[in-house]
Order: sequence, then C-alpha cells, then structure tokens
Amino acid sequence: MKKEIASVTTVERPEIISEAFGDPANPPLLLIMGAMASMLWWPEQLCRKLAYSGLFVIRYDNRDTGRSTKYRPGEPPYTFDDMADDAMQVLDERGIGKAHVAGMSMGGMIAQLVALKHPSRVASLTVISSSPIGLDTSHLPKTSDAYAEHSAEGAKVDWSDRGQVVDFIVRGARAIASTAHPFDEVRTRTFVEQDYDRSGGYLSATNHFMLGGGDAWKGRLHEMMAPLLVIHGTADPIFPVQHGEALAKAVPGAKIIRIEGGGHELHPDDWTEISAAIVAHIQAN
Repeated sequence: MKKEIASVTTVERPEIISEAFGDPANPPLLLIMGAMASMLWWPEQLCRKLAYSGLFVIRYDNRDTGRSTKYRPGEPPYTFDDMADDAMQVLDERGIGKAHVAGMSMGGMIAQLVALKHPSRVASLTVISSSPIGLDTSHLPKTSDAYAEHSAEGAKVDWSDRGQVVDFIVRGARAIASTAHPFDEVRTRTFVEQDYDRSGGYLSATNHFMLGGGDAWKGRLHEMMAPLLVIHGTADPIFPVQHGEALAKAVPGAKIIRIEGGGHELHPDDWTEISAAIVAHIQAN
C-alpha cells in the first residue's frame, strides 16, 4: 500500500533588522515600536540614555517598516502572532534567551502577546501608550475626533508622493503631541524625512492596519507572568489613559505611571521620567 506524504508549506522567516546600544553583558531590553513605525521612532538618544543606565538596548524594524522585509501593500501574509515571534527572532539572532521587553502603541500590543506566548523569555514588560489585548474595550474612551479625522485623510494621500506623505505624517505627529510641551515641527519634519528615505517609503507599512491574530489569548491577560509596568500620557488622543489603566487592572501586580499632559509620543522632555521608570522596573525584576 502506497503511503501518502502530506505536503508541507514552508513560510520563509522575514529579515528583521535590529540595532543595539550598550554592553551586551548588561541586562537586555528589547524595544518594539508601533504601527507604521520603524525602529527610529525609538529615538537614538533615548536608547543611549537607557544604555548608559546599565542596559543592553535593542531596537528593530518591524516587518513592512525600515529595512526589514516588506510585502505587497494590501496583502500582509502575517498576523500579530507572527510579529510577536519576530521579537523572539531578534533575540535568537543575538543569542539572548531572556530579555526585558518594552512596547509602544501597537508595539505594546505585540509586547503583550510576546509575554503571553513566550513567558519563559520575558523578564519584565513595559507597555507605553497602548491598549489591552483580548479585552472588550468598547466601553473605554475612543480616539479623539480630531485624530480620527486626520486618520481618515490618509485615504486621500498618494503614498508614492514623498511630499504628501511627509506632510501627512508631520500633521499626525502634531495631532498626537503632548499638551505639556511645545511641538517642534522643524525637528519632526527632519526626522520624518530621514525615516521615509531610510524606509524607502511607507506604502507597505499601511499593511499594519489590516492585521488580525492574537485570538487565542482573548480574556487571558490575567495569566501574564511577566511583571508589568504601564506608562501612559494623560492627554493621549489615540488611546486615552483609561486604556492604560484597564491594562494595569487586568494584570495582577501591574503598576502604572501617568505622564501628565503626555500625548501618544516619546517627547524629549519626558525621556528622563520614562527612562527612570523603565530602569527602576527592570532593576526590581
């Protein structure tokens, strides 16, 4: 009797580009950024500030951003679960078994998945400006009308036109900025232009808004083993601070630090408070 051999589909792992700061002998901290954002959105000076505090800091380009693998726009062949595995790939490539993990915005959601899927590899977790995964958040405050209107304008942008795209991203940065500090448009525009050119454009990055996944972890945040610190701006227009509070409430033992007037950003004037909080959380765990 002829034995049938099941066909196996091999999915090639993406190339994930990463960069590190500090002494590899120090406790590792893996940084995961949010939707459409390359590693550069973790400011280099903030990374160095964390490294000077005694950490080995790693940032990386998510799929479809920066110099990592990109896919056809509108057809992402991956999920949030795959992006959580990408984080483990970064650690594997650097020979790191266990690390402290910090994620911002969508990166904070990916970081939650990392901690749930790979508990033995996460020493502690910091989630910045994000929302809890696997929970009903319909009762929480929504994204501000002003930012929702800005996002809707994205449908009119020619994503192959550098000028249009840079203008749109800069307007978005202003819309989510801190209310406690002045918005530096010149610095922001220079940075966005740098990131756009390094990434070769942002068209593929729009795939991030089409992703699914994480369903297996619905209602299971209470199972998280990693000590959790939530950092959230009180003026965040994308995920109002109640999202951070709900996340902290869902995870036993979690702590939350509110950045007064903080928006959905890592403003230079808040780096000292943010980095001190992260370092203290890591040293305690």
